[in-house]
Parts: sequence; C-alpha cells; structure tokens
Amino acid sequence: MKTAARQFKEDASAITKDQQHRQLIQTALGKYEVVRDRVLGRFQNWNAARDAAAETKWEAVNHLDEHLIRFASQLEGRGAKVHWAGTGGEAREIIAGILREKGAKSIIKSKSMTSEEIHLNAALEEAGFEVVESDLGEFIVQLRKEPPYHIVFPAMHLTRHQISELFTRELGTTPTSSPEELTMIARRVLRDKYIRADVGFTGANFAIAETGMISITENEGNARLTAALPKVMVTLIGIEKVLPRLEDLALFLPMLATVGAGQGFTCYNSFYGGPRQPGEPDGPEEYHVVLLDNRRSELLADPEQRDSLHCIRCGGCLNVCPIYRNVGGHSYGTTYSGPVGSVITPHLRGLKDWKHLSHASSLCGACTDICPVRIDLHHHLLQNRRNAAASGPSMLEKVAFKAFAFVINRPALYAFVKIAGRIAQRFHPLVKGTRLDPVGVWTRTRDLPPIAKQTFKEYWRSRQ
Repeated sequence: MKTAARQFKEDASAITKDQQHRQLIQTALGKYEVVRDRVLGRFQNWNAARDAAAETKWEAVNHLDEHLIRFASQLEGRGAKVHWAGTGGEAREIIAGILREKGAKSIIKSKSMTSEEIHLNAALEEAGFEVVESDLGEFIVQLRKEPPYHIVFPAMHLTRHQISELFTRELGTTPTSSPEELTMIARRVLRDKYIRADVGFTGANFAIAETGMISITENEGNARLTAALPKVMVTLIGIEKVLPRLEDLALFLPMLATVGAGQGFTCYNSFYGGPRQPGEPDGPEEYHVVLLDNRRSELLADPEQRDSLHCIRCGGCLNVCPIYRNVGGHSYGTTYSGPVGSVITPHLRGLKDWKHLSHASSLCGACTDICPVRIDLHHHLLQNRRNAAASGPSMLEKVAFKAFAFVINRPALYAFVKIAGRIAQRFHPLVKGTRLDPVGVWTRTRDLPPIAKQTFKEYWRSRQ
C-alpha cells in the first residue's frame, strides 16, 4: 500500500507533466487575480480590514467554549436540535441516525467541505441512501466520482468539452459546448431531485453566536432550495466557524466574496436559525445542526498554531500558491489542499502520515500576504517541518546521516571518499536514468553537480 507521501509525489509528478492541465489552471487563476485586485481596491483600507477580521476571529477562537454554548442555546430556543460530534465517525452516525429515524431515502446537498472532510457521501451511499450534490461544480465532480479540486471552485480543472462529454455519458444529453446549455442541463436534473428529496443537507460559512443563526453564502441559489423544499434540514458545521456578533458579517461577507471569487458581494447570503416558524411560507419542519470537532480542539490547545482555526475557507491561499498552480488540487490527497491544507491536515489527520505536505511549499509568503484573517501560513509550514523533524527521521535517513557523520569525522576516510567520488562521477553517465543510478532520486529532476577537481583546502595549501 502506497503512503500518502509517495502518492503525492506520483500524482504531483504526473500533473506537472500535463502542460494542458497546468495551462488551464494558470489561465483561470490569472483571470481571478485581475478581478480580485480590482475589487480589493474598493476597500477603503484593505489591510485595516484584515486586522479587524483577524481580531474578530481571535476573539471567537479564544472564547470558543462560550460562543458555542450561546450559539447552541439560541438555536435550541427556536426549536432546532443541536448535536455534538467529537469525531468524523460520530458525525456520520448522528446524520445517518437522523435519516433512518425519518425514513429518508434521498438527500439533496449544498456545498459543504466539512462533509467532504468526514467522507459523508460515501458513508451514506454505503448505507443505502441516495445523495445528490446540488452545487454545479460539486455535481460535476460527483458524476466523475472525484473529490472537489478546489475549496471554492470544485470543477475548475475541467473544460466545457469535458463536462459536455460527462453529461452525455452519465445523463444521456446532447453534446454542447455552450456553458449556458450545460448549466440548464444540470438545472433540469437537479430540480427534480429537489422535489423528491426527503432531507436537505447544508454546510455553513459562519455560525453567529449572538443570534444562533448559520450564514450560507453562494452564487447559484441551490443552498436556498436545499433549505426551503425538504421537510427536514441538517447542517454540519466545524466548531471553528463561529463569529461572536451578527454585525461581524458586514466585514466577513464581502471579504469572503472578494478573496474567494473576486466579487464585491456574493449573489445569495442566507441565514437559518431553526425550523419553520408560524407564519413563515417555507423552510424545514425539522432542523438539525451537527457541531463537529474532529481534532479541532487539539489544534485549539496549540497556542503556536491556533490561529489556523481562523480560516474562513476562502481559497485565497490556494489561488496564489505556486505549488498549487502546478500540482493541482487532487495531488494533495486530502480535503483541504494548498497552503492552509498543508498546515491543518497534519493536525486533523496525523503528522506522521501527512508531514510531507509542509514541504510542498516554496515558502514565498504569498499565502500569508493574501489571507484575509492574517493567518501566518508560511511560518506554520516551517513549524510543521520542525515538528516533523522532532517526531523522528525514517530508518533510511538515520542510516544516511550516521554514515555521513562517520565519514566526515575521519579526515583520512573523507579524503579517500573525495578521490573515489571524482573517479565514480566519470562513469555516472553510463547509469544515469537507470535503476543502477545511486543518485537517481536527485538526477530525475536536476543535474548532479560535478565534484571539483581541486578542493578549497587543496587550493589553499598550494598557495602556501
């Protein structure tokens, strides 16, 4: 079985050789940067806004226990049922239990990266439920049986022709290269799913402690239909999504839209605070909110990297990361890709198996510069590297460094190795690129520097 690190290297290597794929991503993110920078100029003081957002999230995360209790009590006061899930497995069991209790067969979902984190769709499908993603991008990648490529743009790696071929194959539609026609095809399919769905499932962008309401921001209106039509609604929220006050959204909603998609404001911003109240024309008859920890409290206990819980999942750090632009979202092999994913995944899924992600970075600092809540991302990547080193090197590394130490501490042996190395490098071209190449890992992607004919010590001795 391949390790996550080996799989990442293989997938990243394959993607970087796919020039068409890389050009597609580079072009899409290049256009995004143009519109994003134009909208950033509308802020009176963008850096001051970032400071205010960082302070708000600091308050929210450092008083998380108080805000969560207030949020839950407000929801329950309006008839909602709040569930606390310590792990992804507990969350899956809670949600499946709600569906079984209601005799549900079909679930319509709006976009939720948290549900991707706990692999909810696969678990529900295995239990016999029909699960349909209603976000257009999520719907497309679900048909392809793929995870989302990007936090904000799940299907950004696909061309319209690939999507047309997918719809023709999976939905039996006529091929078309028109984005409008492709959208209408998905709309016709999904409208029927809305009407037939027993349960509507959503994620949440923010959870407001003051009012006990969740905030969902979207561009398609699919989340509104997901919440309005089925009789039962379930929302899954990571506990770090809490904001203290409703007025905080006056800052966070435009920031999320600007950095996430280059918009001044997202098309649809909806608030849900419980089941349908008397006099309301639509909404669920029953509302469940599942608050997910899944090792977030362990990250909360780390004062050095606690601010990574400030993340609002805008995707801005992915969009500017030179590594993400070249290796793509699927290469990371985890729900949260890019710089923020490389920071939090070792905490959420274990440092031992995911420590390689912190090395998938140029440490250029572009991610930190764009982060709307000022998470110190590139320094956290360095801290993860330090923690990985402290957790102990592999057996191969131990042997290699012990051998190096043995040679370097014995001048006569070191001198012999230099001479042997100069002789051996003459024969290296004969084995380069083959399995016999002793430095094949290095020479696969770079040239092996020749050993100098004369060392500095030898040169210095000759001058005396």
